[in-house]
Amino acid sequence: MSLNTQNEEISIMTEHHSPQNISIYSFGFGTTFGISVVVAYCSESFMPLGIYMAALALFHELEYLLTALFNANKLSLDAFLLNNGIHYYIANGSGLIEFLIELYFFPGLKRIGFLHYLGFTLIVIGQVARTLAMWHAKHNFSHQVATYKRQEHVLVTTGIYAYLRHPSYFGFLWWAVGTQILLCNPFSSIGFFIILKRFFQNRIREEEKLLIKFFGNDYIEYQKRTSIYIPLI
Repeated sequence: MSLNTQNEEISIMTEHHSPQNISIYSFGFGTTFGISVVVAYCSESFMPLGIYMAALALFHELEYLLTALFNANKLSLDAFLLNNGIHYYIANGSGLIEFLIELYFFPGLKRIGFLHYLGFTLIVIGQVARTLAMWHAKHNFSHQVATYKRQEHVLVTTGIYAYLRHPSYFGFLWWAVGTQILLCNPFSSIGFFIILKRFFQNRIREEEKLLIKFFGNDYIEYQKRTSIYIPLI
């Protein structure tokens, strides 16, 4: 690849990740959050959907914001995590379709107050755990599994990491499952848990092999005094 071609690609990437595009994304999430809160407040039937959409908008905005605070060198529009693959859109679309179909045919199913409270609690716990994970890890946090040890890469064992070994995975799994419990979606709740549990099980297995390679006995000792708190992992 020539130097000119590399410069052109960098120029295109910089233009794509422009202040205008960042503002458009953030404005969209902010608008979605505001409208969703109004819907949740004004409509009993669509209250769970409003909270779900507000939680979704907040999640994506926080992913970008925390990346900007601590990993500016990795910052791009992908930090919003909108480009999460087709499976992410299928999962969220399926949850939305299930909610609307069941609301139409079985409206009583969507008015189980206990599940609303449980789902909302899991969303809050999950979001707080993931946010704290990014906050305490700072520049050590990455949306991609690191396959080599950078010079500035350290083993974080303080803050939330003193209690949870993979708080970002713990947070996302329970956040996602919580959204479906909030919507009183029986099929999506089970499906989300099974798929995410399998995904994180494989990812944690791969990541911990690398972390033992990076940090040796320090990480093995850290494993012994912490837990993951994801069932069956």
